Amino acid sequence: MSAYKDIRIADFSHGLAGPMAAMLLGDFEAEIVKVEPPAGDRLKDHPGYLAWNRNKQVLTLDLDTPEGLAAARELIAGADVAIFSDAPGRLEAMGLDGKSLTSAHPALIHAWMPPYGTSGRWSGIAPHHSLLAGMTSTAFRQGAYADQPVCLVLPVIWYGQAVMGAAAIGSALFERSRSGQGQAVIISGLHGASEVSGAARMLNAAPLPRGIPPGANPRYRLYQCADGEWFFLGTLFTNFYRKAFEVLGLEDAFDALEQDQLAARDLLVEMFATRTRDEWLEALQANDVPCAPVRRREDWFAGETVAQGRLRQVFDHPELGEVAMPGPPAKLSATPASIRALPTPVAAPPVWESRSALREGGSAPPLAGVRVLNLGTVIAGAYAGTLLADFGADVAKVEPREADPFRSDGPGFIGYNRGVRGLGLDLKQPAGRELFLELARTADVVIDNYRLGVRQRLGIDYATLRTINPRLISCSINAYGEQGPRSALPGFDPLLQAEGGMMAAQGGADDPILHTIAVNDVATAGVVTASVIAALNARERTGEGQEVLTSLMAQSLLFQLGETVTYAGRPPNHLGGVDCLGVRALDRYYACADGWMGLACDTPAEVEALARVLGVEIPPTALSEPRDGALATQLAAALAGRSRGETLDLLLAAGVAAAPVLRSAEALQDEWLWQNNYLERWEHPRLGPMIGAKGVADFARTPWGYKRPTPDIGEHSVEILTEWGISRERISALLASGAVFTSDGRGGIAAQSPQRASSA
Repeated sequence: MSAYKDIRIADFSHGLAGPMAAMLLGDFEAEIVKVEPPAGDRLKDHPGYLAWNRNKQVLTLDLDTPEGLAAARELIAGADVAIFSDAPGRLEAMGLDGKSLTSAHPALIHAWMPPYGTSGRWSGIAPHHSLLAGMTSTAFRQGAYADQPVCLVLPVIWYGQAVMGAAAIGSALFERSRSGQGQAVIISGLHGASEVSGAARMLNAAPLPRGIPPGANPRYRLYQCADGEWFFLGTLFTNFYRKAFEVLGLEDAFDALEQDQLAARDLLVEMFATRTRDEWLEALQANDVPCAPVRRREDWFAGETVAQGRLRQVFDHPELGEVAMPGPPAKLSATPASIRALPTPVAAPPVWESRSALREGGSAPPLAGVRVLNLGTVIAGAYAGTLLADFGADVAKVEPREADPFRSDGPGFIGYNRGVRGLGLDLKQPAGRELFLELARTADVVIDNYRLGVRQRLGIDYATLRTINPRLISCSINAYGEQGPRSALPGFDPLLQAEGGMMAAQGGADDPILHTIAVNDVATAGVVTASVIAALNARERTGEGQEVLTSLMAQSLLFQLGETVTYAGRPPNHLGGVDCLGVRALDRYYACADGWMGLACDTPAEVEALARVLGVEIPPTALSEPRDGALATQLAAALAGRSRGETLDLLLAAGVAAAPVLRSAEALQDEWLWQNNYLERWEHPRLGPMIGAKGVADFARTPWGYKRPTPDIGEHSVEILTEWGISRERISALLASGAVFTSDGRGGIAAQSPQRASSA
């Protein structure tokens, strides 16, 4: 049995995010009927369709007919979950909106996953990832040489929306197992942008400068070698950076160059250009320096490392022949995920008996009462705790005196660690380890992203924790999985961007490009969240905890799921380029007189409407014209002198999908983003006012969100231990020994004494 066995899902969604959210639940044996109109899913011809809709029965219903709508209603009446992705207004017109369906079926989880927002002028336009990235300022966040937006060829926001969809639906199911009631849940494209962006904006500090395509920091950057090949140097932390200088024979210059980034960059560029890539990788890796070659995603997916991680699975398709796709991204020891079939057409829906609500529901958050000890650091591990806190879990961020190595007062750390409390604990001291094990006895979840073997050395591996608390869910993250020769290697997000093909795809025929968004980190945080929630649901049935394992490598495939599906003759993926403005002339960013806009035409009717609005002649081949060809030049000239707002008004009235591309400062003041609850203002006790993402889902009956500011190191140690039943006398002794420590109120560690702790 797997985590969602016997859960019934009616999936009415289209495209990527909704179907993939359902897929992640179906991998855990939920029974899914994918309902499509006679013309099929809008992305039915995309290779990713085969993965996003695996483990599903595909049923054709025309909801524009009374018979089709009646059949849909009958299916929903027996479902536990119904998923939709329609633009605002359509569900209400059919009576399939969240309020109507949860009133008729109180046990139903109604998940609405629109591609943009839930209201306002931009929420009804045709789905295009480039437009969503533009409206959320994601396009201006990506590093560039020119002062212009960058089109991301990988739809990272919709992948983030998909994973948050699975997590939110799982949270609602977990809450229903306790309350007996369903509810409406919204996971919009804006929620996906919230998940992948993470960082906060500090209003009392100047914004960080925009990065450049190879990376601005010399210790965390792309370098080209003598043979023309590229690799990424991932020495984010000083110990690794120093090792790299030792390999280069520059250890005597390290201290000076660490303070002069421009000089260090120029020297490293010069040094790495003297030998081939393979020579440098061999020398660096032999000295435990994190680095990785830039490769194509096709080579990564077909290669030995992915095979050793058992992340490539092959199926027979009746028309396409052999189809390969990435396997489930996380391994649950007791209730594993699996791919059992490709999308399977069916002529009639299954017969599902109606679900009934068991009792009156409450208003506590979905994960109320779930206690999490989060040992995770940097982004992948730490951010998972923040996402669980957004769903209502009580999360303690456990840090040693050395602190999370990513800790700072910068917007990244602040954003990725909201909603949690800080516990200072030295696991290397016997008293600290003993305390941790005692806390684990009543915890629900432990998260870490230690290198392979560290948990065992600390005595907090799953085998040990299970003997203490059989109900505990222990989730561990590493870079390359738990099998194969790379399993013990250190890893950082850009290393998987490089070798996993993301950098080469964004660079296209030009040099590779570092994604400013830490794609694999935020993906891993999302997968940990969804997987832990799946394990919590399984525990509700079995009474037992389990181990959850995942890796950055797994997410390097999951967030390229549609791009890595492989079969003979599959169409090519989109490729970018340096300062890429789009994938074709009619799916591209253009500059107006007063700002940038995004334009996306898919049909001849839209092309004709565009020509009328702009007063230009557009060739019959317009839909296939390249992003930098004659048509793009013509459109750029036509738009350059026009007002953005007036032009967008005319295009929307004519039925052309178009939207503003906002800079960060514009986004913070954008009426539509605030209208859709994308942003919220909050206060940090030391650092002052902030603006950040409001959350990653909206729950109609059990709303929650980020209720705490980012903690200082050890800020809540006494508070947490007291709540968890540790006596004041013992807390005082732990503080005196240094096994536990607290914050000094200024971002550092306090010099504690038993008397001070006792009076706290």
